[in-house]
Amino acid sequence: MANGTGEPGGAEVGAGAGRDEDAASRFVERFAAEMTEAGMQRMAARVFASLLADDDGSMTSADLGRQLRISPAAVSGAVSYLSQVSMVGRERDPGSRRDRYRLRDDVWYATFASREQVLTRWERTLREGARSLGEDTPAGARLVETAEFFEFMQAELVGVMARWRESRRTAG
Repeated sequence: MANGTGEPGGAEVGAGAGRDEDAASRFVERFAAEMTEAGMQRMAARVFASLLADDDGSMTSADLGRQLRISPAAVSGAVSYLSQVSMVGRERDPGSRRDRYRLRDDVWYATFASREQVLTRWERTLREGARSLGEDTPAGARLVETAEFFEFMQAELVGVMARWRESRRTAG
């Protein structure tokens, strides 16, 4: 992680005593690789994993560039994607012109909640496609079944999200 002197690999400002920066870097690269394999853009996955592993979940573009050894343009593109999918927010450092990128509160909840909207759009498009192709055709029947799957997943996701919120409320 970046340290207060701007050198990668040192003790991060505010980091707990005994933090193993090499282990943290290995985690960042491993988790980023897992997210990339699941379909996320590689640089976005690396930036997200870096923020996730940062003690306050917040870094500047320069911090991210130094830590990950990537260009400002790569940071900008990754942050743009992460902002678009509501995983990262941008804020100004007080008294500075520098942007700071921060994980959104409840990042996983927000990410999955936004997937609910995607499922709704896909379901609608699939049902329209099935009507266009004819629901009694093999392709139309396949689209109907897929739309029903997304409808089921959306209903289940709503319940899962509600149970998660309740579990967080009672835990805190």
